[in-house]
Amino acid sequence: MIRKHVVFREQMKVDTILSDWKPPEVIEKYVSGGMCGYDREGSPVWYDVIGPLDPKGLLMSATKQDFLKTKIQNTEMLRQECQKQSEKLGKYIESITLIYDCEGLGLKHIWKPAIETYGEILTMFEDNYPEGLKRVFLIKAPKMFPVAYNLIKHFLCEETRRKIIVLGSNWQEVLREHIDPDQLPVVYGGTLTDPDGDPHCRTMINFGGTVPKSYYVQDSVKVQYNKSVTISRGSVIQLEYDVPAASSLLRWQFASDGADIGFGVYKRTKEGSQQKIAEMQQVLPSERYNAHLVPEDSCLTCPEPGVYVLCFDNSYSILQSKKVRYKVEVIPPADVLMQYPRSSGDGRLQ
Repeated sequence: MIRKHVVFREQMKVDTILSDWKPPEVIEKYVSGGMCGYDREGSPVWYDVIGPLDPKGLLMSATKQDFLKTKIQNTEMLRQECQKQSEKLGKYIESITLIYDCEGLGLKHIWKPAIETYGEILTMFEDNYPEGLKRVFLIKAPKMFPVAYNLIKHFLCEETRRKIIVLGSNWQEVLREHIDPDQLPVVYGGTLTDPDGDPHCRTMINFGGTVPKSYYVQDSVKVQYNKSVTISRGSVIQLEYDVPAASSLLRWQFASDGADIGFGVYKRTKEGSQQKIAEMQQVLPSERYNAHLVPEDSCLTCPEPGVYVLCFDNSYSILQSKKVRYKVEVIPPADVLMQYPRSSGDGRLQ
């Protein structure tokens, strides 16, 4: 468990994510939520405001990795806030109170790609921040809530489920039992406002909104892919790339037609003979990407030379083959640029 967490922090560059990574503008503007105030025990309070979220617009405008990194960044900020509160109050603060405002929850929020992305975020929390949640208050839950909850509850462990409290019509009264009124926004039953008197405290809580289509990546960015491949149903395709020098950059761009596709990066540990994925060193865990909605564009720094294998995985699909258009580059480090020419897209099918 600890080893997996260390690998997670290295792969996602968690230790520097607060200072070195900035979310895309569309996420900063249109992903709702934020930290506002503290509960009576001194723990930070985070609000997730579901109704204004535009899941389809967001997933058409940013990659799944962008959303994961944003949530990691938020979580690391909250961890730092817990540390500050511990020093200020002279007691150990390790977890947060979470308030889910479910007003406006509707069909658009249970769109399959949105549920899958949210499920991956929940799994990331469960695997890497299991002690970070004190309690969850669900307020203003509509009739559709049980349907939405049934779609995501299997991502939650039993201990997390026990922390979820669904409040009824007296939700403001219950919140005030746990949060002092001066730490609770007026719109949620307290007395806290922004300096300009805004009862929603919008300087601290983003209320999101509909994403303008001008942000949609699929419509605005046309990548010139130089390769394409069709992965049969239930199949996996491996593309091999020689990386001649340590610290080289391996960059990939890809888009799938019509449906998502699995993708991961591995490194061969044997020379010559063919090698199964399970026998290789995992560099980037295989995940399913909504590359039919937003083309994927990412990279990694190769810690050592060798043969790196990019794996497109359609093994989970029993009915549908997938066409993937892609472009891959191996970019040498600056000090060996003269020695090794740039390689672009000449992967070997294994």
